[in-house]
Amino acid sequence: MNIQFKKGALEVCVLSQLYSADKYGYELTEKISTEMDIATGTLYPILKKLKEDDYVTTYLVESESGPARKYYKLTEKGKERRRELLDEWNEFVKAVERIIQ
Repeated sequence: MNIQFKKGALEVCVLSQLYSADKYGYELTEKISTEMDIATGTLYPILKKLKEDDYVTTYLVESESGPARKYYKLTEKGKERRRELLDEWNEFVKAVERIIQ
């Protein structure tokens, strides 16, 4: 898959994954990488930016198999951002489909 396509879609993919449940970084990477090829560290800059913009919050959960895991939780502002991005994405896909047909 084209890297530019992925770049534009990853934010809405992350927000959508967090919409269904809180997840930790590696879990998000694993979930998204089942559908598209992404490197292990790809999502962390996105998660950092989402936290800076108050779209997600974080909390730690102790793990029996190692250090505590940082979980990401969608905020109300993040839910609204997801809705906006989904609307924009759907409009974009429709426009591309009209152009290429």
